[in-house]
Amino acid sequence: QVQLTQSGGGMVHPGESLTLSCEASGWGSFSTYTMAWFRQAPGKGRKFVAAVNWEGDRTYYADSMKGRVIISRDNVKNELTLQMNSLTPEDTAVYFCAAARREFNSGNGLSPLAGVRSEYDFWGQGTQVTVSS
Repeated sequence: QVQLTQSGGGMVHPGESLTLSCEASGWGSFSTYTMAWFRQAPGKGRKFVAAVNWEGDRTYYADSMKGRVIISRDNVKNELTLQMNSLTPEDTAVYFCAAARREFNSGNGLSPLAGVRSEYDFWGQGTQVTVSS
């Protein structure tokens, strides 16, 4: 059974930074999964934030997140991270990590399919991020 265990959420002030982590367990090889982060604000649907390919050398970001977040992975530690900077109250949401049993490599980057929720097979439990003054 694949499990994704998240940590690192909390409350921060506007302009501050926060790093989320997601540890994978229960599968044969973490490095063969595309990993991503999604978020769900109160009363809204789950939206894509960022994705990273198996090797960790290709990333794909939602337009609204470009320049403020960095997704990365450590295939030795089976860990996915999301570094978020310059946070605003609009970033308040429950953040979910996700794993897909396929790759989305396209050209030098990732296909927009990497941002589609239904492409992902496994999900973390979610972690609350609150940005408030």
